[in-house]
Amino acid sequence: MINCSMKKTIIAIIFIALHFTVYAQEIEYGQLNNVHYYPEPINKGDSYINNMCVLDVYYPKGRKNFSTVVWFHGGGLTGGKKEIPAALKGKGICIVGVGYRLSPKVKSPDFISDAAAAVSWTFKNISGWGGDTSLIFVSGHSAGAYLASMITLDKSWLSKYNIEANRIAGLISISSQAITHFTIRKERGLAETKVVVDSLAPLNFVRADAPPTLLITGDREQELLGRYEENAYWYRMMKLAGHKDVRLLELQGFDHGGMVEPALTLLVKEVMRVLKTKNIPN
Repeated sequence: MINCSMKKTIIAIIFIALHFTVYAQEIEYGQLNNVHYYPEPINKGDSYINNMCVLDVYYPKGRKNFSTVVWFHGGGLTGGKKEIPAALKGKGICIVGVGYRLSPKVKSPDFISDAAAAVSWTFKNISGWGGDTSLIFVSGHSAGAYLASMITLDKSWLSKYNIEANRIAGLISISSQAITHFTIRKERGLAETKVVVDSLAPLNFVRADAPPTLLITGDREQELLGRYEENAYWYRMMKLAGHKDVRLLELQGFDHGGMVEPALTLLVKEVMRVLKTKNIPN
């Protein structure tokens, strides 16, 4: 049985997909592959960084002042690889697909450092292809959403690059952990049911002045252990802290992996919503 709320979500997804399919035909896109986001001396000094810390840039050619989504792949901080999700292509926006170092080859917080370096690279370089640095969003699925959330909420990561985290146009978190990530807890020998909220937990950096935030999870009964509940608590704490633009969406009927495709459509919709709040034409 499909409930009324789920019907509305499906209809909205179909409408947005059809709209952007037509829109995509009007724009030509280019792609740069395997761009190093750390300085050359660092790349030359560490073969693992040189191999893993690269990004791809998919951008609308010949357009100015476009929005950019920096996308971090999932995989539990132990697997996965950089990607430009097919569902984000042809939408008139730039996608920066980021690769980063993985556990157990490295330990925390190296992968968070990589995420910050990649976002810093984007702020410093995307205007060269026509991007607007005031319209840079960060997003990802699962572990990727965790990385996006950490470098957005904990200002110290981007401040190392003299970038104010509140310059990020929006955080779109797709099934992130809100507590300290399970791979980091595993590094410490802790059980997956052990709840930790410390300096490596997004929840530890809830603040009223954070960028617009959209939290998306799968069905609470089908998600990974406690994932919906973590996000629900995160959402509530942001509201209590005084944040004025935070929302939580639960995709009923979708598990952790299956929720990605509908969530990507909601990601595009969120970018357009934020543009509208800034009075910028889509």
